[in-house]
Amino acid sequence: MKSKKLFRGPFIYVAIAIALLVFGFNSFSTSNFKQVDTSVGLAFIASGDAQKVEIIESEQRVDVTLAVSDRVYGKEIQFFYTAARGTQLATAIAEANIQDGFNDKVTNTPWYLSLLFSLLPFLLFLGIFWFLMSGAQGGNNKVMQFGKSKAKLYNKDMPKVTFADVAGVDEAIEELEEVKDFLKEPQKFQAVGAKIPRGVLLYGPPGTGKTLLAKAVAGEAGVPFFTISGSDFVEMFVGVGASRVRDLFEQAKAASPAIIFVDEIDAVGRHRGAGIGGGNDEREQTLNQLLVEMDGFDSKTNVILIAATNRPDILDPAL
Repeated sequence: MKSKKLFRGPFIYVAIAIALLVFGFNSFSTSNFKQVDTSVGLAFIASGDAQKVEIIESEQRVDVTLAVSDRVYGKEIQFFYTAARGTQLATAIAEANIQDGFNDKVTNTPWYLSLLFSLLPFLLFLGIFWFLMSGAQGGNNKVMQFGKSKAKLYNKDMPKVTFADVAGVDEAIEELEEVKDFLKEPQKFQAVGAKIPRGVLLYGPPGTGKTLLAKAVAGEAGVPFFTISGSDFVEMFVGVGASRVRDLFEQAKAASPAIIFVDEIDAVGRHRGAGIGGGNDEREQTLNQLLVEMDGFDSKTNVILIAATNRPDILDPAL
């Protein structure tokens, strides 16, 4: 499929332009003439062995057709000369005994080759731009998708992880039962005016089952599960992280009720003002957008944010 895509769009026009250019060069080339040293060519002319001589001044080239084919060089030879030697060469040819005379040949580039010369840089640029935009090296519109969320989606129809699969964290499971109940039956909570939980923070040493616990909540509630690492939000380009946060929450709201799980949230949720530089500014913008999205949850948006970290002490107080 990828090989077929390469021959669609502007790329095919660039290929045609290059092919025509090569054909034009080949058509007007003098490949039948054997190139010799200037001294050899002048010797043939001075000896009277030349039947016809053509001087192509634009290329500083002389094409010589011999009266009798030479054993070494054949019947047609060519040689080049410098501008300083031009007058001397013209005098030598005029004084030589050339059977069919000599001619100054003026070469004109065909109009279509001139057009190709002027358009080829633009066509090459257009082809490269289209190649990058189409993501021909494995991605689909990578440039256009740069600000999109990198979250993986586990829908409710995939094999479920339940609380029964998680052992040793009974207290955490007990607290998460409320989140599960809200996702399964939100109307029961809304009827009594209960506030929607905006999120849950799971913290503990690596390998204690934080990710598994978040998956278990989604499995028990039977809702889609969006998972992403905190480091996936931040890039070197300003605004990309905030854009990915917005896109992630838009996807989750469209699939609600749903769970968003952000692993290693400390990569983006560190205390603001703790660093200096452009990268820190981008991280803070991403965190600000995350807080805005969490504050924007309304009573009808059944989306729960679950975050995990093993460094809760460095998180921003707003989280």
